[in-house]
Amino acid sequence: MSKAKTKTAPNKFWEMKMSANDPSSADIFIYGEITRYAWEEYGEVSSKSFKNELDKLGDEVETIHLYINSPGGSVFEGIAIHNMLVRHKARIIAHIDALAASIASVIAMAADEIRMPKNSMMMIHNPWTFAIGNATELRKAADDLDRIGQSAIQSYLQKAGEKLDDETLKNLLDAETWLSADEALGYGLCDVVEEANQMAASISEALFAEYRNVPAAIACKTDPAAPENGMSEEYRLEVARHVSLEIQNLHSYLGGIING
Repeated sequence: MSKAKTKTAPNKFWEMKMSANDPSSADIFIYGEITRYAWEEYGEVSSKSFKNELDKLGDEVETIHLYINSPGGSVFEGIAIHNMLVRHKARIIAHIDALAASIASVIAMAADEIRMPKNSMMMIHNPWTFAIGNATELRKAADDLDRIGQSAIQSYLQKAGEKLDDETLKNLLDAETWLSADEALGYGLCDVVEEANQMAASISEALFAEYRNVPAAIACKTDPAAPENGMSEEYRLEVARHVSLEIQNLHSYLGGIING
């Protein structure tokens, strides 16, 4: 008789804890792809459970150190987390340990101060999705993306102040721009540039494959099991999983807009 496989809950992309030497300070680590799991067999691993843990830190927390090393992920989960952090009364200091790409860069904008080692990077781009249907439905999908992207634009502009105008930001987003720490500082998207560290960027093959301009220094290595002109089954399943989650989130989010 074969044994039934035990389902393992997915790892959270964050960790929270009180600082060891300061009862008024807490640490939040956002490492890896920002995802959403709300299936019954796994329980809930999402912005909702992120909020529950954030609330458990208590009212005595005066400073939160937010450590980020993420290639991005679900725009809806990221925006929710960004807004939670903005509302929090604590002073938030973000540390871009290696990479804050896509929606992870928007989360960083919630901080009162953003620190980047000289060898870290920040990537900003326009939101994207998959769409099917007739011409009218595809035009609506584009309009929906414009509305969703506007919330991210406001986050960047609010952080940057006079160092970044709307037209320049739009050009950076259109080009999928990978900013060095010094470039982010120049655009007002970073406050302090620190000495280089040795941390490697968080890798997500499926997610990085969707980006156009990934720098060679952090580009994903090709799966050795993949055929020369194709991709491995494991990689294919990971891409399908990611796409499925994004479509589910898009439907949920847009349904809220329509019904709200």
